[in-house]
Amino acid sequence: MSIEVGSKVQGKVTGITNFGAFVELPGGSTGLVHISEVADSYVKDVNDHLKVGDQVEVKVISEKDGKTALSIKKAVDRPEGQTSSYSKRLPRQARDDMHSKGFRPKGNFKPKENFEDKMARFLKTSEENLTSLKRSTETKRGGRGGRRG
Repeated sequence: MSIEVGSKVQGKVTGITNFGAFVELPGGSTGLVHISEVADSYVKDVNDHLKVGDQVEVKVISEKDGKTALSIKKAVDRPEGQTSSYSKRLPRQARDDMHSKGFRPKGNFKPKENFEDKMARFLKTSEENLTSLKRSTETKRGGRGGRRG
């Protein structure tokens, strides 16, 4: 039985890896659900969402060179107008416009010191560290004179 791209089918999870899950489809073929296609939310570990032996509904995304790409999150029917959590974010252009009009994210972030102050502080502590290092190594060398013996 040939599985068409765009069709929804039931499958059984046969294996889980760190990059996704393998699903056995009707007809004996196997496809991969990539970790990014497991759920709408961020998936750190596929094992948190799926177990071997689970029956899942998947949508066939693509089929190329005998490899079938599947999606669980695209197989879920959503009412029209409802979107995934990823698409709730404003487009980049709208965010840039907000910044240019003076809108700022929550919190009053202001750097505590500028670059010149940081550099001056770094140079001062660096000089102090080098001075103390020289002092401690000179005392261990023994001073003047060659070997005695």
